[in-house]
Amino acid sequence: MRHRERASYERATVNAILDEALICHVGFMAEGQPYVLPTTHARIDEQLYLHGAAANHMLSSLANGAPLCVTVTLIDALVLARSYFRHSMNYRSVVVLGAARAVTDPEEKGRAMHALIERVHPGRSALIRPPTPQELDVTTVLALPIEEASAKIRTGPPIDLEADYARPCWAGVLPLELKGGTPIPDARVPPGLAPPREIAAWSRKPRSRS
Repeated sequence: MRHRERASYERATVNAILDEALICHVGFMAEGQPYVLPTTHARIDEQLYLHGAAANHMLSSLANGAPLCVTVTLIDALVLARSYFRHSMNYRSVVVLGAARAVTDPEEKGRAMHALIERVHPGRSALIRPPTPQELDVTTVLALPIEEASAKIRTGPPIDLEADYARPCWAGVLPLELKGGTPIPDARVPPGLAPPREIAAWSRKPRSRS
């Protein structure tokens, strides 16, 4: 309930954060034990897709419609204040609540797998082999309707107490970004085959520099 001014229920905002995040964390209960596990995800319209091996404990537990909570968080900057209490981070996060269904239709499962590849590296799916029917059979895909979802966002500089502004220390915002290093080729890549420019220059820059 704190900082209600940071909350957003606009679907475009929720979807944009979901699309930018590379991983999500899935919270659920199984046999009386709480779990929070990381996985990859992809969104198609108003469905959020999760996938993994058919033997995956999390997915098999959720395939029967158990309640779950999916969260994503993007850290855009460190917010360095003039007191312990006022330090913070600029971030964008989303919480999605609901129950998932197991995707059994091969075409829908294929679309979900395609989306999972394309969101990490657009255009990659045209270069690689699609999954075989056997590979799809041993893969569980869950679809979670994005119905009960909210975003929370913090931007801007530190908010210090007036008395602390006189302290002789630097304060402000340190922007962060996620970017790739030098690509390391697999040992069996043909000699002379360079990585695509999009891979060499891959990055996820924060939406705002403040």
